[in-house]
Amino acid sequence: MSTISQTADKPVTIDEIVHVLSHRPTATTRERDWSGVTVDLYAPLPDVSERYPSLDHHLICYCPTGSARLVQGRDGTVHESLVTAGVSMLMPAGYDSLWEGSASATARLRIPTALIESAAGQIGHRSTSRIEIRNVFETKDPIIEHIARILIGELDRKAHPAQTLIVDQMSFALAAHLLRSYNVFEPVVPQVLPTLSRVEVARITAYVEENLDRPIGLIELAGIVNVSRFHFTRLFKQSTGMTAIGFVEQCRIRRAQSLILETAIPLSAIALMTGFADQSHFTRRFHRHVGCTPAAFARENGKRRAMKGTHE
Repeated sequence: MSTISQTADKPVTIDEIVHVLSHRPTATTRERDWSGVTVDLYAPLPDVSERYPSLDHHLICYCPTGSARLVQGRDGTVHESLVTAGVSMLMPAGYDSLWEGSASATARLRIPTALIESAAGQIGHRSTSRIEIRNVFETKDPIIEHIARILIGELDRKAHPAQTLIVDQMSFALAAHLLRSYNVFEPVVPQVLPTLSRVEVARITAYVEENLDRPIGLIELAGIVNVSRFHFTRLFKQSTGMTAIGFVEQCRIRRAQSLILETAIPLSAIALMTGFADQSHFTRRFHRHVGCTPAAFARENGKRRAMKGTHE
């Protein structure tokens, strides 16, 4: 049996584990620069006999296909079972582990403890001392399976900016599910979310108004009030009744309306001045908010725009 050594007071990190293991993943999200859950895919492994030190993160091993008989040892308990497609194994942070037998193909979802704590804060958990994820040798959990398959599917797709949002949401959903279904302590009672103060909303509004000519991301808005992007998304919706992205676009449209009514600037230039990628994008979003195109809006308000760049 091989044993991977690590100092007792320094559990293995998500970055370190890929180098600690004797085998390498066939695919991984590590090169995608995603935040939240890290996903490593591994091929089946025959004749496994290894011990590993504790991790500084939670681990879910999900079996997408195939089957294998595996012995697991954690926290003084040894468990033997036939791992089949759809089965998940949950190993909390801080556990040494034993693995013997054969390992099926697995998707290993590595979940930072900070993600769990962030999710806990948002659902009303005021103390991390009341968070302890259960050690589960095997479970067929449809929610874990669904989230794992979405993450695996995104890994199979070409890199795309939309994946950041998808992976963030799936990571947070997984963290929330672990708290709801696998926390050792009593389920937390949801608390009413706090709201942003009037001063904070005013600061965000001023920042948006000053930067309408360029893309504005959730991370930079969250930084204005010193909260995480996840927390900011819910705080802003709770405080204003609309999403932050929707608010930013609403500000862009209002600015565009003012420029159309008060200046003779071509619509193509107004599109860029208000942060839209091009005039076509501007026209579509303006029509969605106002109910007509920018050129029609100008005509209806007595603005005759025969100059270049005013076509609908």
